[in-house]
Amino acid sequence: MPGYHTYKTCIDACLRCAAVCNHCASSCTQEKDVNMMAGCIRLDMECAALCYAAAQLMSLGSSKAKDLCRVCADICEACGNECGQHENEHCQECARACRECADECRKMA
Repeated sequence: MPGYHTYKTCIDACLRCAAVCNHCASSCTQEKDVNMMAGCIRLDMECAALCYAAAQLMSLGSSKAKDLCRVCADICEACGNECGQHENEHCQECARACRECADECRKMA
């Protein structure tokens, strides 16, 4: 049965992405124009939630892990695109983590 060792690279990418998305969302709340960052914050939180869920299902060897990884790749791509539009370092770091995670999730799915 596939599980943690089979999907370790993708699990690690998901966990890193979730942590960086949480950091980005928190950092965005400290920006001068928080309203302008609302879309970024929302996508950060959604992306982190899905990344954590995908990592958990992969580590459990769930038969639904690949399905969730396809959805995770989509939200990571959307979050990466949104964060990539902002020049601050936390958004740029998040955009990179999201793109890496999307790539790993697509390989897994």
